[in-house]
Amino acid sequence: MANECQPRSEQLEVLDDLTTSRPKQYTIGMNEDAFGVFYERTARSLWAYLMRVSGDRDIANDLLQESYCRMLSSNLPPMDEAEHKSYLFRIATNLLRDRWRRGQLASRLPSPTQTYEEHLESRTDVRRAFEQLKPRERQLLWLAYVEGSSHEDIGGITGLRGGSIRPLLFRARKKLAAALRLHRSHPSEKEDV
Repeated sequence: MANECQPRSEQLEVLDDLTTSRPKQYTIGMNEDAFGVFYERTARSLWAYLMRVSGDRDIANDLLQESYCRMLSSNLPPMDEAEHKSYLFRIATNLLRDRWRRGQLASRLPSPTQTYEEHLESRTDVRRAFEQLKPRERQLLWLAYVEGSSHEDIGGITGLRGGSIRPLLFRARKKLAAALRLHRSHPSEKEDV
């Protein structure tokens, strides 16, 4: 360790050598390699979630970066990878919520300007119907059916009570089904659901 008789600059060099010889530990309990693996496993699904809920590629990119930065700077107790992922989605959800409160996200997404080829028509119908949902409904459906999150996990991510997730998902599915029926029966008309 540093000797008290050494000049301050030499003491700092000794301390610097000690800290650089060990692998850097983040406050989330992952070294750089473990974080790289975690990022590879979660970044795509988190970006897709942010993109579908916000409807804006730039906002999704900004919030993706901000989510990881906030996670890395937080002081968390030891967690497994699933808990880290849930915590990361919770951060992203809170960032989305902040954007909604500031009026930086539309409550409904604009209709797409281009349509896909005929063989992708049903995919376009689902996308259009999904865009007609409110942000909370898009969020719940995405977490439940794309991410495969349990009701308990969804409650933890969104800040909702676990018991309210089931009826909210039921209503969101019902609204999505009605929007799909509307788009299939009137494919060229643009109506609110």
